[in-house]
Amino acid sequence: MDRHHPIASHLQNNSIKSISNRAFSGLYKLRKLFLSQNRITKLKTGIFRDLRNLEWLILDENRIASIRQKSFEGLKSLFFLSLLNNSLKHIPRKSFCLEMPRLNWLELEGNRIASLKGSNFQECTALTVLALRRNEIQSIEVGSFSSMQKLIDLDLSLNRIKELSPSLFINLQNLKQLNISSNPIAHISDDQFDSFVNLQSLGMEDIEIPNISIRMFRSLSKLSHIYFKKFEYCGYSPNVRSCKPNTDGISSFENLLANIILRVFVWVVAFIICFGNIFVICLRSCIVSENRHHTMAIQSLCCADCLMGVYLFFIGAFDIKYCGEYNRHAQLWMESLQCQLIGCLAILSTEVSVMLLTYMTLQKCLCIVFPFRNYQAGRKQTLFFLIFIWILGFMIAIIPFWDKQTFGNYYGRNGVCFPLHSDLMEKPGARRYSTGIFLGLNLFAFVMIVLSYTSMFYSVMKTSKTARQRIFDREVTIAKRFFFIVFTDALCWIPIFLFKTLSLLQVEFTGTIILWVVIFILPINSALNPILYTITTSSFRERIKLCLQMKWRQVGLKETPRSVSTVYTQARAPKQ
Repeated sequence: MDRHHPIASHLQNNSIKSISNRAFSGLYKLRKLFLSQNRITKLKTGIFRDLRNLEWLILDENRIASIRQKSFEGLKSLFFLSLLNNSLKHIPRKSFCLEMPRLNWLELEGNRIASLKGSNFQECTALTVLALRRNEIQSIEVGSFSSMQKLIDLDLSLNRIKELSPSLFINLQNLKQLNISSNPIAHISDDQFDSFVNLQSLGMEDIEIPNISIRMFRSLSKLSHIYFKKFEYCGYSPNVRSCKPNTDGISSFENLLANIILRVFVWVVAFIICFGNIFVICLRSCIVSENRHHTMAIQSLCCADCLMGVYLFFIGAFDIKYCGEYNRHAQLWMESLQCQLIGCLAILSTEVSVMLLTYMTLQKCLCIVFPFRNYQAGRKQTLFFLIFIWILGFMIAIIPFWDKQTFGNYYGRNGVCFPLHSDLMEKPGARRYSTGIFLGLNLFAFVMIVLSYTSMFYSVMKTSKTARQRIFDREVTIAKRFFFIVFTDALCWIPIFLFKTLSLLQVEFTGTIILWVVIFILPINSALNPILYTITTSSFRERIKLCLQMKWRQVGLKETPRSVSTVYTQARAPKQ
């Protein structure tokens, strides 16, 4: 072959350690030179002097540790230079492109470059792609990219950059792709990306952005793809076509509720909770009971549980409202008054329910452990405690509204507006308050309930052989039924205690777990309580018998007036 005519030279996958100054002399028409996967440690001055028409130079996976200023002398037509996976620590202080004025694509990924100076790329005016991925860059001087007005793609990911000057990208108006992922950047200025009027893709994966705001991305009118560490950041860039990660398990890029099963389940649970509790309230109002104070407490508990159903109805309604375009409204939704109010409603329901269960349990405990003492609360005492519990629950729910500096966006940490999960961006005051509620008040209430039932069962076992009083037997029956109510609450709350504890220890959870906790585990006892209040009561069963008797009469079954009267009398008899 005539050595003056080859267009490409493939010398990759050899054991070349050094290149003679005359190795490529006379190869004026050479267009592509492949020297990758060799053992080259340095590039001598002038070795490419005769390659005036060379367009591609591939030096990947060698051992090149340094480059001299004249190493690329003669490469006036070079378009693509790749030095992937070498050992470069420094770039020539004078412009890298001084000998390569037409250089368009520079690949420096996988080297050991520690810093970029303002003069390193001063003459690289034709550069459109610059890849500096997987280096050891810690600092970048202002002006390092100022001459690259044609730059389209800049990759600075997987380095050690801790700070970005606000004016670092000032002249990159034509940039379309920027990747700064996986850097320990501590702060990003609000105007950091203002010069990127044509940016289409922005990579910021594995970067914590505690000061993130909509203002930060407002000027990126052409941005279509963005990549974050957390899905919750996606809401600050509402106009993009694609955001990754596209879900946190709670919400997705398209929908407030990411899981289609839970999108249906939220309506089912909400209906069951509201219908069941309203039914119990009405039933308890119709059935006369000897212990009216206990009935008042149960009705109050049903009201609290019903609020959880209302909360779920609102979540389902807003899920439908934002269907298909949730990310456009995500941040506005989480900061909205509606989100704050329904989150407040959920906490009110939860805390009032917990405190009422504790109060009712203590009442039953006193009546059973001390059956011959008058510890039964009167009407005024019962009203006082019920009103006090509701006021206290209301105060717990609205305190986060008082001081935004301390609590931040307390209820707007996720799409379902429930402050259960703690993360690094949560305000310290909000974290302490949330911990105080779930692992302080609620855990204390749970322990009190457990201790009360332990005491009750001990008392029952001790006195069951001798006690025959009707009042004692009635209280024991009530306590047994009420135990199942508290037992279901315990099944719901123990996972929440564990979840909150692990969350404080910064154990990572998928958002799907959070969603199941908020929509399934937390409200399930609100749905079960009405069932336990009705099916387990003799008055309810006897009322059903009465309805059946009346139905039988209508279809022609013969019933004596005495039997009907007996059934009716039994149904109207005082029951607990």
